[in-house]
Amino acid sequence: MFEAFETFDVSRGAVALHGRKGGQGAPLLLLHGHPQTHVMWHAVAPSLANHFTVVMMDLRGYGDSGRPAADPGHLAYSKREMALDALAVMQHHGFDTFQVLAHDRGARVAHRLAADHPAAVQRLMLLDIAPTLAMYENTSEAFARAYWHWFFLIQPPPLPEALIESGPVRYLRSVMGKRHAGLAAFAPAALAEYERCMQIPGTAESICADYRASATVDLEHDRADVAAAKRLTQPLQVLWGEHGAVGQCFDVLRLWRDRAADVSGLSLPSGHYIAEEAPELLLAQALNFFKP
Repeated sequence: MFEAFETFDVSRGAVALHGRKGGQGAPLLLLHGHPQTHVMWHAVAPSLANHFTVVMMDLRGYGDSGRPAADPGHLAYSKREMALDALAVMQHHGFDTFQVLAHDRGARVAHRLAADHPAAVQRLMLLDIAPTLAMYENTSEAFARAYWHWFFLIQPPPLPEALIESGPVRYLRSVMGKRHAGLAAFAPAALAEYERCMQIPGTAESICADYRASATVDLEHDRADVAAAKRLTQPLQVLWGEHGAVGQCFDVLRLWRDRAADVSGLSLPSGHYIAEEAPELLLAQALNFFKP
């Protein structure tokens, strides 16, 4: 799927960060969501590489990146720490400033990256999320039913980990297959890759740690930003699937305009997995928004 891309492994401390890089031109960082890997960009990355130097990476805890041990304060999987991973990868490749396209969990990392390192992020496009703090504060029954894994994964160990480990492929297919487009939205080779990585030892613990961080320390960081009236200053475009829970349960543009100064966005005829359900529509938006 990525014949024109080269793989890389970058170490940040004790954490190995795996990804692919290809193309030429202005740097564009792509960050994936849960429970996927950088392979989710297979339908759009080759075309983007005709215009940009595309860097895709697996978040810590996912794909072929490292799985550091969780800690009581959930700092190891805070989006602040994961943003530093992304910054280290881009600096390794010689890019001190860059643009970001990110989905789901990766979009939450991108939000923190842009907030903490505004000089590094030039502009960003976030797919199918509202701000984490706003989603928790405005949770409805409809959202809780659609995003049940948010509340399952944050339960104290070892129950969520044990249940996932009893059938990691079953868990992945349950999360991904019960959304709008079902499993038919995913190329067989991509789905096989997600399933392979889901079965890597330590994945269940890492995924739970990621979500526990989002429900604790990440909210502390977000609340500190709100208290300080700190907003994103970069141009931000948000896209969401009209058939997905985020757009149906939240006023996405309003919530992002509370957190950023320059926001545009719209819904696309898609479910949650925009890059795989509607790649041509996403490409058109990305090529119009990002500057070569």
